[in-house]
Amino acid sequence: MGPRVVLLCSLFGVLLGQGIEQMSIEGCCKDGQSRGNDNEDCAALPLISESTTCRIVQEQCCVTVLEDNMCTTGINMAKDQGACDSLFTNTCEKKTTKMCCDCCLLGKATLEKGLPCDHTLSVGYQCGLVSRACCVHGAADNQTTPTQKTELPNKDETHENGDNSVLSDQCEGKCAHSCVGNQTCTCFKGYKLKPDGKSCEDINECLLGASNCRGGERCINTEGSFRCQREVSCGTGYELTDNNNCKDIDECETGIHNCGPEFECQNTQGSFRCSPKVKCGGGFIQDALGTCIDINECVSQTGPCHHGHICINTVGSYNCQRNSVNCGRGYHLNEEGNRCVDIDECKDHDKVCTGHGCVNLIGSFRCECEAGYIFNSISRMCEDINECRHYPGRLCAHKCENALGSYKCSCTTGFKLSVDGRNCDDLNECDSNPCSQECANVYGSYQCYCRRGYQLSDIDGLTCEDIDECALPTGGHICSYRCHNTPGSFHCSCPVKGYTLSPNGRSCQDVDECVTGTHTCLVDQSCFNVQGEFKCLSFDCPANYRRVGETRCERLLCNESDECLTMPLRITHYYLTFPTNIPVFTNIFRMGPSQTVAGDDIQIVITAGNEGRFFKTEQVPSGGVMSVAKLINKQQDFDLSLELRLRRYGTLSTYMAKVQVFVTQEEPRVPYNPLLE
Repeated sequence: MGPRVVLLCSLFGVLLGQGIEQMSIEGCCKDGQSRGNDNEDCAALPLISESTTCRIVQEQCCVTVLEDNMCTTGINMAKDQGACDSLFTNTCEKKTTKMCCDCCLLGKATLEKGLPCDHTLSVGYQCGLVSRACCVHGAADNQTTPTQKTELPNKDETHENGDNSVLSDQCEGKCAHSCVGNQTCTCFKGYKLKPDGKSCEDINECLLGASNCRGGERCINTEGSFRCQREVSCGTGYELTDNNNCKDIDECETGIHNCGPEFECQNTQGSFRCSPKVKCGGGFIQDALGTCIDINECVSQTGPCHHGHICINTVGSYNCQRNSVNCGRGYHLNEEGNRCVDIDECKDHDKVCTGHGCVNLIGSFRCECEAGYIFNSISRMCEDINECRHYPGRLCAHKCENALGSYKCSCTTGFKLSVDGRNCDDLNECDSNPCSQECANVYGSYQCYCRRGYQLSDIDGLTCEDIDECALPTGGHICSYRCHNTPGSFHCSCPVKGYTLSPNGRSCQDVDECVTGTHTCLVDQSCFNVQGEFKCLSFDCPANYRRVGETRCERLLCNESDECLTMPLRITHYYLTFPTNIPVFTNIFRMGPSQTVAGDDIQIVITAGNEGRFFKTEQVPSGGVMSVAKLINKQQDFDLSLELRLRRYGTLSTYMAKVQVFVTQEEPRVPYNPLLE
């Protein structure tokens, strides 16, 4: 800040030499400071004077305020956060803020290490000021050199003492402000001595933390002093004074109100009020537009007139008028016209009490009504009593219908009125045979029902219709092959050949032709039953084999022939049958030695008949199994050859299984068609 003060002082000297008034230059500086406080661009300020000097002063004062504010921000960050890492030095503004933050941290580090705050490091003049201010923790008037301990109260006190001229003489006029003797210069309050011992520069109380600004106020440095400015505005209707207080704006005096020509302005705290210039007289009230409106005293006041008078409103007032003779209901004026006498309404009772008796009363009359009627004191007539409404549920068992002077009862459907005319008896509808088959009387109604195999019609609820059991959603599962509907029942049938109806009358049972002896196999053939038919089977043992039992061929002695030794020791024939679409991976055949020995090496492979790869083999601990590898969805036969190779104690033995598989069609089923029945 020191170099900037020197620049301004030199500018002041130039301006004085040119004869320009100091007030103009101070005004230029104040304008620059104000724009700096508003964070405007100091290099593009609007010209307030044609003077080049004024523009220079305006710009430099603006730059000074901006740099002071940026430096204050850096000092506050160092005090609050204790670090400056978040500041990047990519702009000039950030460089100033970071420099003050780093120098303040330097002063705090100096204090923590117990070193003197007046260090002699060559860190620059402004950095030295900031470092020392943070080191002494915000002391009010810190001096940068030992020669600046003396401070005068202010300029005015020095002049009043009358000593300034003498002291200045002792210093031979070299002091910028005042001399204290012994060739020693000092500065006024708010200034400090420069290193040259003669010149004075402004103390930035805001930068050094020596201001006494309150919370919510911002410190702004001025030449030789400082001022506190509110950070929050005063609000509508108030303005900020020089002493930083909020003062009411007199809109009426300043002429910024919006009162019309027919109104006069009255100032209030923070606002103003528009009052009409024309005042309304008595009996009128003034609206928001200043118009006088008549007051209706007869409505707004309670009893403005005495008893026996009526109120009549007038413009701006009202009148009270005496009541004339007016007889009430049931009375009329006498012949003299000065008194009200009773009217005998019963003289013409056929008009007032039609069909009923009449009794005259003072000012009124009463009708003596017959049974079932009641006198209405308001309409003065005999009105029918609605007994059904007055006594609900107490007169009739079911329904009550009102009649003139009486009532009558009726019953709901399914009941008839009893002899007492009030209760209801059940009606037996089955006596009229409403149902086509069976009828059951219930209380208040009846119910038709049907015999087994029939159902009640949804149309009339009376007719019984045959149930087509075969067409029901579950009809396809009633019979395993074919369902035949009959009136009131149904029956099942099976294919003519290969099946017979089971005892339950629904399922079809396969006929085992091999057991019943109805097959057509030859003597040298064996009969094998499959679903819905039979197979005639036979086999011959190959050369060098002999037949053992009905299904096995065993190898004869090989006589040391190598080709013979590779042939299976035994060929066994097996016959399997199952329906189509059995699940994949279902095991259908197992093969293995009768006894296993530790170290056995067993392999099982399909050597023939599996061209469609419908089957596969896999090894298990006791041998091997054959399972379905692919879904078989149509009827077909397979002639498979499985070979089991057993290596035991170094010797390989082979066994052959000839497996004939008969895949039959699933149990047949004929879809139900009612047109074929």
